[in-house]
Amino acid sequence: MAKWNWLKGLRCVAGVGATLMASSMAVAGDVNPIDNVANPDHVFTQTSYNLAGEVCGAAGGCGDGCRTDGCSGCDDGCDMFGLRCDQEEINIFDGVEVGGWAQFGYTSEQTLFNTGGEAEDVNLNQGWIYLEKAAESECGEWALGYRADFVYGVDAPNTQSFGNSRRADGTGSFDIDTGFTRGAGFGWAIPQLYVEATNGDTTVKAGHFYTLHGYEVVTAPDNFFFTHAYSMNNSEPFTHTGVVVTQSVSDDMEVYAGWTAGWDTGFMQQNGGSNFLGGFSTALSDDISFTYITSIGNFGAIGDGYASSAVLDWQINDKLNYVFHNDFLRADAADNDVVAINQYLIYQVSDCVGVGGRAEWWKNDGTSVYALTGGLNIKPHSQVTIRPEVKYDWSPGGQVAADGNLGINNGTINGSEETTFSVDVILTF
Repeated sequence: MAKWNWLKGLRCVAGVGATLMASSMAVAGDVNPIDNVANPDHVFTQTSYNLAGEVCGAAGGCGDGCRTDGCSGCDDGCDMFGLRCDQEEINIFDGVEVGGWAQFGYTSEQTLFNTGGEAEDVNLNQGWIYLEKAAESECGEWALGYRADFVYGVDAPNTQSFGNSRRADGTGSFDIDTGFTRGAGFGWAIPQLYVEATNGDTTVKAGHFYTLHGYEVVTAPDNFFFTHAYSMNNSEPFTHTGVVVTQSVSDDMEVYAGWTAGWDTGFMQQNGGSNFLGGFSTALSDDISFTYITSIGNFGAIGDGYASSAVLDWQINDKLNYVFHNDFLRADAADNDVVAINQYLIYQVSDCVGVGGRAEWWKNDGTSVYALTGGLNIKPHSQVTIRPEVKYDWSPGGQVAADGNLGINNGTINGSEETTFSVDVILTF
């Protein structure tokens, strides 16, 4: 637990009050707008892990077989993938990081993603715990790691492996099984369960993991806003099961390529799901980065398709950050092109306060939906984040999809416009 600095805390609270009274504040962030605002620094802190370890000159060490390349360890010709032939024991729990968070939220209307939560009520959105042994290579040797995530709350059913098929009795495999459903919109999910190996330039991830698509993510501390964009909920996968290789081409570019068993699947191939997942991320300048991700093939539950997402991230200055995000989806189940453009402008007022805005256009089957969101990130403590916001949805065609389900509800739930007030609190540990 981080210790509370009362003097800093008073400064933070004073900063919050000043921010709320000021009328001339703009919006923005850091290179990642949530680095110092919405994302507690330690939530996904990497823990060094490398199985190689003989020390030259130490008792019982290499003797005359010391390495001559500047790295620690023995040059005895018997190391393979970082494993030493004279190593007696490997403790797979050495260096394991255990952490998580609890997110409690309130919305005046039912919103995207946490559709199972009751409107006008406080819900546990995410009760999250993870175990991670990070794969971190030294001197180009292969290092191994793994990660497992478990979540309970009203967000969990939307990150289960709903791309898996169900049996006639309603049960299913992995975390789509009825045993993971607890009623009243609550449930369990295992959104990540994978192993990883890296030598510094090449990383191989195999198992069940989050998608590479998009800008917004499932994990609450890693988003500026509490609510989610239409494209994130309706046009992108949340998870995959398969293998993805990340290759560092240069200091400014990474390339991704892999195979997955469709979208949102957990260790199975529904309808023969099999697709390519890949793309690249590059720095266009010191202040601008660009990421392109595509899926091509059989997505499983929604059939054959093609999808792409492109994210342009511009760090305008030390405080102001702009993000442009585009999604495109063509799949058999949709039977039409689904397109989206999201824009974010985030201003980091201080270490304790951030102000942000999001503008959305999402179009499905000829019907456009628009949304504007404005909100704050307030950090009265390093392990506490409060995110109040207001979102306004409208549709010129009279069909607003504030509660998702591929976005079109024929106006039966929300009419042609809706204003939603939301606020959540994230407590990390």
